[in-house]
Amino acid sequence: MDYTFSWSWFGIGILVLLAGVALTIWYRQIADMFGSGVSSYERFRMWGLIGCLLGFVVMLNIHTLLLGWFFSLLFGGQQ
Repeated sequence: MDYTFSWSWFGIGILVLLAGVALTIWYRQIADMFGSGVSSYERFRMWGLIGCLLGFVVMLNIHTLLLGWFFSLLFGGQQ
């Protein structure tokens, strides 16, 4: 597998990263409005940090390598 940089995936990754950052910064207000309040603060912050990590992975176009590796392991795509 070859690594190729893509500007479109970079833009999508920036959007995912910004959503994760917003969830990480304003997790209390979002948990109060959409969750069960104080009991879900840590869960909302964790999902925000996971969103930040996923945004970096998509931004650098590493997700195609990871998915290709996973599916080649799953379906035995040796060629």
